[in-house]
Amino acid sequence: MTSPTPPQAYVSPALGWLLAVPALLGALITLVLPTAQTIWLSFQSGGVLRESSYVGTANYGELLGGADFWRALGFTSSLTVIPLLVAVVVGPLLALALDRAGTWTRRAGRIVFSLAVVAFSPVAVAGAWLRGAMPHASGLVTLAEGLREPATAPGTFRLIVAAATFGVVCALAVIAFLPALRGGTPGPATLVVAVLVALAVVAVGLQTFSLGLVLTRGGPQRATETLAGLQYDYAFRLAEFGPGASVAALTGVILGVLGIVATVVAVAARLRITLTPRTTSQHETATPHPTTASYGPGTDPSRAATPAPYGPGTDPSGAGSPAPYGPGVPHPYGPGAQLPDKTGVPVPPSTPTPSSAPAVGMTVVGVVALVLVAGVAFVLTWPWMDGVLASPATPAGTLAAQVNTWIPAVVGAVVSVGVAYLAALGIGGLRPLGRASEWLLLLFAPWLFAGPGPLAVANWQNVHNLGLIDTFPALIPPLLVSVPALLVLTLLCRGLAERAGGDFFGGVLLPSLPMAGILAGAVALVNAHDLLWPMLVVQKPALFTTPVAQVNQLASYTATAPDVGAATPLAVVAVALAALVAAQLLYLDRLAIRTNGSHVRTPPA
Repeated sequence: MTSPTPPQAYVSPALGWLLAVPALLGALITLVLPTAQTIWLSFQSGGVLRESSYVGTANYGELLGGADFWRALGFTSSLTVIPLLVAVVVGPLLALALDRAGTWTRRAGRIVFSLAVVAFSPVAVAGAWLRGAMPHASGLVTLAEGLREPATAPGTFRLIVAAATFGVVCALAVIAFLPALRGGTPGPATLVVAVLVALAVVAVGLQTFSLGLVLTRGGPQRATETLAGLQYDYAFRLAEFGPGASVAALTGVILGVLGIVATVVAVAARLRITLTPRTTSQHETATPHPTTASYGPGTDPSRAATPAPYGPGTDPSGAGSPAPYGPGVPHPYGPGAQLPDKTGVPVPPSTPTPSSAPAVGMTVVGVVALVLVAGVAFVLTWPWMDGVLASPATPAGTLAAQVNTWIPAVVGAVVSVGVAYLAALGIGGLRPLGRASEWLLLLFAPWLFAGPGPLAVANWQNVHNLGLIDTFPALIPPLLVSVPALLVLTLLCRGLAERAGGDFFGGVLLPSLPMAGILAGAVALVNAHDLLWPMLVVQKPALFTTPVAQVNQLASYTATAPDVGAATPLAVVAVALAALVAAQLLYLDRLAIRTNGSHVRTPPA
């Protein structure tokens, strides 16, 4: 006789509104108001050195009527072409090969490409490529010699960007596409993920700053000037906030459109992320019939070979009454699906296979693809690795610089992702608007892809007015809610809530908590390697972060070689790599992304 299922504590959907309040306030303070301030500044002339005055749309007229903005926009857009092809062609093909090759090959791929994520630092990579312009340089790094001439600099810059980002783009694309291939309908899910990845690559590329500042500073003869570089020149080199804010506003419009499109695509496709049990993947376990249950972790193994009591025409409660999803009625989990394990997460529908192991041919293809792509990434990353091995000891690698880098980065990540997580639990987990709850993400969508650049002018003015310039607190990123983390966590909480059976704490909050930690780590890495914001708010060498100290060292006339390894000290890389590998194997490898075509469970009333 089975014991009755203990009743789950009821959580009111109204709590979802309360959990979303911090994110709404954070977005108002650090996104909406700075955006409005940027637009207002774009209608003025002057800045720090002279009094501001209202000039209407004159700044926009000069920008749009001149050649500088369009040249910068065209060049910046061209930087995204090769990374975009890598992300939407190489990435999904590699993910498909790894997925079909079996568990060990897939996990090996995750481990190999984890290093590309934790070791990528734009300033360090650019500094490594600058070694190609030094005497006695040899090998691939000598490509940087083409940056000297206006005619060859743009093409050389594009190739360096493509080479420098190949590994990290491949790694992130594989992380995104593998869960889509494990969902109930991999075709539509992969297509939606491809659209989102493409939009993200374009958005990130349009905000290129660190590589441009280190490699060429926009030269020679402004041939390699990016949008972010043009904004920086106007607002902070020339101290003209009006034209700088105008560039920021125009860039923000483009990013806002991309963010809104991405959010609409994700919500309209009913995209959701689910967490599968710790069992073998769908390509390694045969499921001959949906009535043969796999009880998942934590179930009495004596029942493993027993026909499921919830077969056709049987009440899953065990009462013996006809089931609501008997013959002729679609199973609520989809064809071939299994009921949830004790965590409330069902096993995804699987395709019957003749054997429990992947075909040898697919394994060979996966291994070859992994070796080939990893080999190309190794060759293209060699200038950075060689630069790390040859790095001299400089102030950029001191303990003080590391403290200035990582403490503000971690604090900013914990705050912004923590606030986003609360909102995701409210919007995706408790669903205060029912099926329409995810459309609340449109309130945050314009800033989905916005980095520190578009709001830098307004944020700098606010920090200056508060008297915080050249202080340690100013190094904390001025952002209270991470919109990318909000989107991902909301989709995850939505997928978990559909299968939680009303158990919000055990079915939504606890399973999604590791993802919040993973995203906090990712945001901390991004914050730590950012150059623009710390360079704007600190001028004292004692407060320099590692990227700022590296740039300062590169600009010194006494510098003999860049300290490439300062941004990626061995201890930090080892800790980050161990954490990411653990996250990849224990959590990310269990994710599955599904779209509207997947069968989902209807939670009980």
